[in-house]
Amino acid sequence: MEWYYAKNNRQEGPVSGATLKSMIVSGEIASTDLVWREGMAEWRPAAEINDFESAGVVEPAGIVAPPGGSQIPQALPPGVPGGQIPPAAPPNNSSAIVSMVCGIVGLSAPCLCGLPVIASIVAIIMGHVARGEIRKAEGMQGGDGMALAGLILGYVGIGLFVGGIAFTLLMEVS
Repeated sequence: MEWYYAKNNRQEGPVSGATLKSMIVSGEIASTDLVWREGMAEWRPAAEINDFESAGVVEPAGIVAPPGGSQIPQALPPGVPGGQIPPAAPPNNSSAIVSMVCGIVGLSAPCLCGLPVIASIVAIIMGHVARGEIRKAEGMQGGDGMALAGLILGYVGIGLFVGGIAFTLLMEVS
């Protein structure tokens, strides 16, 4: 019997039942990693399978989801070797991370050589870049909330800077 297993968000295999069992014993495949072979209704954690070498597959009455529910094998049709199992969440856009960090720095950094203003400007630019990249990625990138937070913090930082200059000028005039 040929078995397939999910490791690092990829479907691997086929391997024999004996090979799969030795991979589990050696720790190469965790007991929570999902396995499947022809004849099974759905993917299951390796720990739920008692016999990797017999021809019959016994379906349990109640199926327990793997801890954290991080792998969703149903997105992959059973028996399609080499397919990709989608990750639990798309990776965050790096421009969104930069935008949010710069937005925070723009509000919290002491006034050292214009660093808050520069950081706020970078937050605004990178926030707009990130939101455009995330839209174009069509669900393959995350971080839209971080990009939005960076934009808001950047605009607030610029507003505080302009307000501070205006306040200073008004105090000098009066």
